[in-house]
Amino acid sequence: MSDRIDVRPARPDLWADVERVLGRGGQVRGCWCMWFRISGSQRRQMSGEGNRLALRELVDGGRTPGLVAYRGPEPAGWCAVAPRQEFGALDRSVVAKPVDDQPVWSLVCLYVVPGNRGQGVARALVRAACEHAAVNGGTIVEAYPVDDATGPVSSDAAYHGVVSLLRAEGFTEVARRTPRRPVMRREVSRAQAGRARPAELAAKREG
Repeated sequence: MSDRIDVRPARPDLWADVERVLGRGGQVRGCWCMWFRISGSQRRQMSGEGNRLALRELVDGGRTPGLVAYRGPEPAGWCAVAPRQEFGALDRSVVAKPVDDQPVWSLVCLYVVPGNRGQGVARALVRAACEHAAVNGGTIVEAYPVDDATGPVSSDAAYHGVVSLLRAEGFTEVARRTPRRPVMRREVSRAQAGRARPAELAAKREG
């Protein structure tokens, strides 16, 4: 398989690839990357097929709820990044409640398909998420990772991202309400995004 990693916004013509990426991970607890967008009562009603259809409606409606990573020709990963106000569950979270009143884009999910982990896919997704936010007017990207310096990170928790990866990509801690879950931020700008090398979105594999 090629080491080249491309990251593309989830568009209607890429829906089949979104399904391929989240078909395994998305069906875990019936999430389909809708958990942060809906209420507890909606989760009980929409789990599984309802969430899949809701995500497809976002994609078909041009909302770009996430980005798809490709390793060579194959879809290999997914991340969800959007203005924080799209993720109502964050305001109800002890971990992710607002730090201040600055407008931020939230990076709430990083998922890499098994067989593609450890190949730079997550890193490429983080970089692409920051660029996507910047070119759409965002100035701060916020994330809610697990601190991998405090112990192993389970596969169930890894979708939050890990501190070591985000720190290496320029994120800094701005709050910590629980021992293992800081809030981290990175400032971004449209000018920086415009100057980014193609490798920022089409990264070669990194060790």
